[in-house]
Amino acid sequence: MTDTACPIKRWLDTGLGFLYPEVCQMCGNERAGTSEGFVCVTCWQKVRFIKPPFCKRCGLPYEGDINLAFECKNCREMDLHFSTARSSVVAGELMLEVIHRYKYQRALWFEPFLADLLARAAVPDLAREKWDMLVPVPLHPAKQREREFNQAERLATRLSRATGLPMNTKLLRRVKPTQTQTRLTKLQRAENMQKAFALREDTKLNGARVVLLDDVFTTGATTSACAKVLLAAGAGNVCVWTVARGL
Repeated sequence: MTDTACPIKRWLDTGLGFLYPEVCQMCGNERAGTSEGFVCVTCWQKVRFIKPPFCKRCGLPYEGDINLAFECKNCREMDLHFSTARSSVVAGELMLEVIHRYKYQRALWFEPFLADLLARAAVPDLAREKWDMLVPVPLHPAKQREREFNQAERLATRLSRATGLPMNTKLLRRVKPTQTQTRLTKLQRAENMQKAFALREDTKLNGARVVLLDDVFTTGATTSACAKVLLAAGAGNVCVWTVARGL
């Protein structure tokens, strides 16, 4: 960080301190400041990082002693277009509340917490192979105007800094204003995402290896629809990373 940026960060942290006391914004009991994303140590301990065994395709975690590579039922039933999908943590009650408040209530003070969770798992994993770019899952322009920001893009910006991978926000666009996926079945999610994404005109990826970035992975319908478009434009491989994984 430059000398100029440090005073600016201190000024922003001080401003947040006036608006939000240095107390955990989840439990309201313990101290937590801007550097912790306003999440205390006790709440941190409720976060469940995803460890093997998990589905080799979508990263769905399983209990038990499983040593062989396997695909889950969801992956066997769906025509998924990404090579692998991985998530840092399980989308438990605390994580879902944090993400919901971050996305829909502009609780941007949670961003360092979410970015830290993402980086802890994604940075070492992405370093094992060569990837060319990070592409955040885009919002439809109408939804982005309503929300005023794209959470996937903000998290991708932080992961780009942590990995050194360039981020491309101009490549993929959302052309259909799809309804929210939250209450849809697996089949409805896939149908909802049909022809929802497109590439900018005259885009050729020439074998580029792309990391798609989103906040939550559930069935994979959204990221698979994105991957399908990227592969059709010549991407050599598309993997997916998200902060949280629905069970």
